[in-house]
Amino acid sequence: MKDRQPRLLSWQWISNEIRGFKRPLLIANVVAILATALSVPVPLLMPLMVDEVLLNNPGSTLDTLNMLLPTSWQNATVYITLIFVLTVALRISSVLLSVLQSRQFTIISKSLTLKLRQRLLQQIQQISLKGYETIGSGGLSSHLITDVDTIDRFVGETLSKLIISGLTILGTAVILLLIDWRLGLFILLCNPIVIYFSKILGSKVKELKKDENSAIELFQQSLVETLDAIHEIRTANREKHYLKRIAERAGNVKHRAIEFGWKSEAAGKLSFLVFLIGFELFRAVAMLMVVFSDLTVGQIFAVFGYLWFMMTPVNELLGMQVAFYSANGALQRLNKIFTYPTIPEQNGNADPFTKGEPVAINVKGLTFNYEDDREILRGINLDIAAGEKIAIVGASGGGKSTLIQLLLALYPKSSGSISYGGCEISNIAPDALRENIATVLQHPTLFNDSIRNNLCMGEHYSSDACWDALKVAELADFVAEMELNLDTPIGTRGVRLSGGQRQRIAIARMVLRNPAIVILDEATSALDTETEAKVHSNLKSFLQQRTTIVIAHRLSAVKQADTIYVFEDGQICQSGRHHELISAEGVYRTLYGGEDT
Repeated sequence: MKDRQPRLLSWQWISNEIRGFKRPLLIANVVAILATALSVPVPLLMPLMVDEVLLNNPGSTLDTLNMLLPTSWQNATVYITLIFVLTVALRISSVLLSVLQSRQFTIISKSLTLKLRQRLLQQIQQISLKGYETIGSGGLSSHLITDVDTIDRFVGETLSKLIISGLTILGTAVILLLIDWRLGLFILLCNPIVIYFSKILGSKVKELKKDENSAIELFQQSLVETLDAIHEIRTANREKHYLKRIAERAGNVKHRAIEFGWKSEAAGKLSFLVFLIGFELFRAVAMLMVVFSDLTVGQIFAVFGYLWFMMTPVNELLGMQVAFYSANGALQRLNKIFTYPTIPEQNGNADPFTKGEPVAINVKGLTFNYEDDREILRGINLDIAAGEKIAIVGASGGGKSTLIQLLLALYPKSSGSISYGGCEISNIAPDALRENIATVLQHPTLFNDSIRNNLCMGEHYSSDACWDALKVAELADFVAEMELNLDTPIGTRGVRLSGGQRQRIAIARMVLRNPAIVILDEATSALDTETEAKVHSNLKSFLQQRTTIVIAHRLSAVKQADTIYVFEDGQICQSGRHHELISAEGVYRTLYGGEDT
């Protein structure tokens, strides 16, 4: 096994993905060019009427109109009306094309968002349990929702404006060059200065956005954890404490958001102020050119029109820089997901399991410790024959549950070996391993869904198979009394069921899977004695052809095992059958001596 090398997200990756949407990208660019071509001439049309109509200085515009109009229509009213209608038509056409272009970029951004989330979900599948313990569900949900949405908005809304804004400024500069090359050069030189100044201001606020997103992550994580545990919190009368903690983190979000909000707004306004100063300077220069050059009144009106016309695209370009810093911060936060500990890469593809056949389990010299070097398991040796039923007992903290996690390859072992059917666990495909091992925990995970879907967990099983599994778990009569039977919703984490009913749902789920190996970790601890006896009786024939590991404290469950292993301080201190262990001095007699009958 070797550690997985993460492939971090980058703007290069995003750029490559965007280029993959060739058709919508082509349409968006063509539409942007058409929209710009229709909108750029608009500020020039009406001012031309000043020179050619009002000042009685006919030019190319009137010459063209006179070629198309009858002599009776060749007057100022018709000229101005036609130019007005043409101006409105061009504006409407440009807006419609801009909407179409925005639609294409929305298609691209939403498709990119889907690919981005899919890649993140693939990485999340590789995160080890230790990684999940580090990040928490609130942090993950914040990344997959808030940060991805920030990038989505940047690609869908901001980049779509980039093309039209850039083309608009370029087209305006070309027309100004045609009107007067000195004015054109002046505007071309002013814009880069404004944008550069805006970039400096924008870089100052990117850290503020990062702080705001971090505060949102903490708030969301606290909220999710509190809502998940609301029943325990309420019964412990600690609801006010935890809700107060959420409120404090919400206050921190407010503080960070205020800091980012007004400072980013100030940066934008300062950038725009620089543009306005340049605008006023440009207007003064233009008016001076009327005095000292042959620039006409109509042309000066056109120049002023183009100045106002440029305000929107320039403002959008300035805003894009702040949006980019927000998106870049979100991208960096998303890359945190790739830094969490992952499951070591396993190249094994062996499958020692045969459907319906039990499998032997051999554990030799198994040790395990966390990073703090605290040993949890020390030299565990187990030889479990195919079809054998063993029990593991011992005081809490002895390493019983840790052993189960290692048997399922949820944590990597420190040393030693684990074999199934003579095949080392590292050589077995993880899917094959977990497909053939079913675990029933003391506190099973249930979903806010129907009983059927909680039993099937995405697999397809017939209703008859579900009912048969429920009969084994002594839950069929209870479900049959419900109005919706198998389709009855059970609420968040199965809140509408008792603790014993939740355990029996998990047992029925295990029966449906028909595994080769069954692990029961305090699986019936919430059942009353009578119901537990019935469940064990029902399971007896089911478990006969399966290798079974039982972790339990109740003597009734322990006594059924072929072999009992006693754990103490991460080691096996005793092993044997019940009557052998109860008659010998040791931990087992201490645990069960008073219960033996």
